[in-house]
Amino acid sequence: MSAQHLLIRFFAAALLFGATSCSDLLTENPRSLAVENFFQTAAEVESAVNAAFTPLRATNYSVYETSLECQSDYTGGRGSWAPLHEFQGLNDANITRVAGLWDAFYLSIRNANLVIRHAPNGKSISQADKDRYVGEARFLRAFNYFQLVRNWAGVPLKKEDNMDDADVKRASVEEVYSLIVSDLTAAETVLPETPSVAGRPTRWAAKTLLADVYLHLSKFAEARDKAAEVIQSNKFSLVPVTTKADFQVKVWGPELVSTSEEIFFLKYTRQTGQGNYMLWVANHPDTKLFNFGGAYVLYADVTSAYYTSWNNADIRKSLWDKINFGLGPNTLVSSRFTDQAAVGQNGAGNDDPVYSYSDVLLIYAEASSRAGNGPTAAGMEALNQVHRRAYGKAPGAAAAVDYKVADYTAETFLDLVLQERSYEFQLEGKRWLDLKRTGRVKDVILAATGKTVADKHLLWPIPVSEMNYNKALDPAKDQNPGY
Repeated sequence: MSAQHLLIRFFAAALLFGATSCSDLLTENPRSLAVENFFQTAAEVESAVNAAFTPLRATNYSVYETSLECQSDYTGGRGSWAPLHEFQGLNDANITRVAGLWDAFYLSIRNANLVIRHAPNGKSISQADKDRYVGEARFLRAFNYFQLVRNWAGVPLKKEDNMDDADVKRASVEEVYSLIVSDLTAAETVLPETPSVAGRPTRWAAKTLLADVYLHLSKFAEARDKAAEVIQSNKFSLVPVTTKADFQVKVWGPELVSTSEEIFFLKYTRQTGQGNYMLWVANHPDTKLFNFGGAYVLYADVTSAYYTSWNNADIRKSLWDKINFGLGPNTLVSSRFTDQAAVGQNGAGNDDPVYSYSDVLLIYAEASSRAGNGPTAAGMEALNQVHRRAYGKAPGAAAAVDYKVADYTAETFLDLVLQERSYEFQLEGKRWLDLKRTGRVKDVILAATGKTVADKHLLWPIPVSEMNYNKALDPAKDQNPGY
């Protein structure tokens, strides 16, 4: 399909970015749909960048996070999601589901590629705006490939110079990561320090994503240093809390525009089709916390070793409510996100905290220890800020709940960081990926559930549609093991 046809297909409707939970929406209507006439003004290029956000926002990123959460050690999946928690590979329903995610990521990549290819040729747009919007597009392209490479391994690399080619070979994992790093190192130099509108990527978002990428590549010194740049900017801080309701309202509330800890959030608003879908996925009607019921896909158990070992003084633990929906009185359902004024199943105002300041602090804590073969005072302080906040303490002041460097080795400190990450990032889909990147997935899942993770479960299958359409792929050689 040509770039012009794709432009017609994806820009025919007004392109909505959904800037904030409760503020202005960015809606741009292209004046022309022909490639040679588009990308001429800042408004047109901004519309094109907005189109790269659209496949992520919709319901896709919530479905993606849920698919990952169902594979964690602390949550199970209900209904058609249940096979994910058996760890034996994906069944037909989930193969179809993740194929839809593949399509969404590549659609976002395609729209980013259009900006990267055409925006530099715009005649009525400043060089500064060209650089910024191309930086946003490169950030989004890197973000999408980061999701693809961690779940499918090597994938076809579709860039601005080959985006019209139907047949693109499967790249290696190393080649995918090389593009990701290249995009992010370019983006961090041209993106602004503060977003023009809440939700647009900044240089700090690029540095945070790059720190996470380095962590997955086991480039710990680079991850440490990149996270340190964000910390040392002094532009971010954790929002203090003292109650469960503070987390629900002050940190992830549906009426927030932004907070001091936001680095890169997918922004939603209370409009039908423009809201956060995760509330419907995770909630149960009995909680009365979401006025459109809920599918209660994700659940935990009061009697699990994970839950019973979790300190009751940790406010984050209270974000699980007992709800008996047929699995017994010990069943738990998350109440992390609430919106009693939502306008539909995908009409909640809560933003999706893809990267917050707690991500930066915990990346720094882990990377600083692994780079130096043991916890450092600065790394422990970073972890303690997240830990203190969870116990209702001032994040930046020493407290009785603090962990101490002398009590930990490199190995036990990694355990501590992974535990803190598992408590902090629930419903964000990060636990399964953490267990995979640290080589602990099989041991942790076995200990928590008694189930053996099949090798085929470690990667998702490349969609049959891609295999059929992309003649550069050999189904016998390029499909992931077991499918």
